[in-house]
Amino acid sequence: MPAVRNVLVLGGGAAGAATAILLARAGVSVELAEARPAPPEVGSGITLQGNALRILRDLGVWPQVEAAGYSFDSLGIRLPDPVGTLVAELPDVRSGGPDLPATVGMHRPVLTRILLDRAAEVGVRLRFGTTAVALRQGGEVDGEGVEVDFADGPTGRYDLVVGADGIRSWTRRAIGIDVEPRATGMGIWRVYAPRPAEITRTDLVYGGPCYIAGYCPTSEDSLYAYLVEDAQDRFVMSQAEKIATFRQLAAAYHGPWDALREGISDDTHINYTWFETHVVEGPWHRGRVVLVGDAVHSCPPTIAQGAAQALEDAAVLAELLLTADRLDEDLLERYNARRQDRARQVVDASVQIGRWMLEHTPREEADVAGLIGRICKLVTDPA
Repeated sequence: MPAVRNVLVLGGGAAGAATAILLARAGVSVELAEARPAPPEVGSGITLQGNALRILRDLGVWPQVEAAGYSFDSLGIRLPDPVGTLVAELPDVRSGGPDLPATVGMHRPVLTRILLDRAAEVGVRLRFGTTAVALRQGGEVDGEGVEVDFADGPTGRYDLVVGADGIRSWTRRAIGIDVEPRATGMGIWRVYAPRPAEITRTDLVYGGPCYIAGYCPTSEDSLYAYLVEDAQDRFVMSQAEKIATFRQLAAAYHGPWDALREGISDDTHINYTWFETHVVEGPWHRGRVVLVGDAVHSCPPTIAQGAAQALEDAAVLAELLLTADRLDEDLLERYNARRQDRARQVVDASVQIGRWMLEHTPREEADVAGLIGRICKLVTDPA
């Protein structure tokens, strides 16, 4: 019998939806509260590596992900020269196993919709447009549950609350964890645009006006492209100014970039944000409230492991809850023990790669390939 009978998940991203699916599929009563009024329709892309795909397969959504996304098994490296010379095509590690592709690119809102549809299918009660505003546990109730007040009025009582509410997590603050993400010094432009036929995998360019220029196909018809620069105050720009700035920066990159730029219109979805990072040290829970995903760790996308690590949190937590007969401190400490060091290694590696770029560390001293290789080996083993 599972260690919990009813669970509240706060947040409908990858970590929250995956946790809800795994628990509800095993017979646990699960509510998922999402602040947005509906699943998102607009957004950029996401890169899913094999260890993420392994968990998506276990969730029962791999056929939908495979059909909606774009699979590939190699990585290209190009020069910032007048023709975008391809200097290397590297086989990517199939960290999810030989029967899954190395990488899938997807439109992020499509992945969210697939996961939430699966959650509803297995019996999760989805509540959009609401947030928790208060948690009471321990001495305030009977020590065996958590009472939750919601913004839209009703109060619920749960065996466990899972905070999957992202990098600005309300839950993290509500349980007294004062860790907040910090900027790393880099900013990233992302656009969601049509896919030229010649773009069939991720290619990266290091150098030129940006630290990294890259793209990832997200379907037969779409891709997202990104440019990484020094963090700047770009947030008050208009849509027209953002598109103009992206075009100006991207003009230095050629090869497939030339066709890519032609597909960028004045209405193209564009986003600018800073790289941020944090890891909660010590327990990832307080009483019967536990954190998963970006609520507890975040990293720059330099090795594309953010979603994968969030999904691993969900898988490990659900496994422990479903194979124990009671929820206690030992169970949640085991969750923390299995996840914290692994997530920290991924975060540290992601930050280190950016630091080498910011500090202009000579290539012979910056062992990017070796560091990425170690992380690939780490995540190939299930969490």
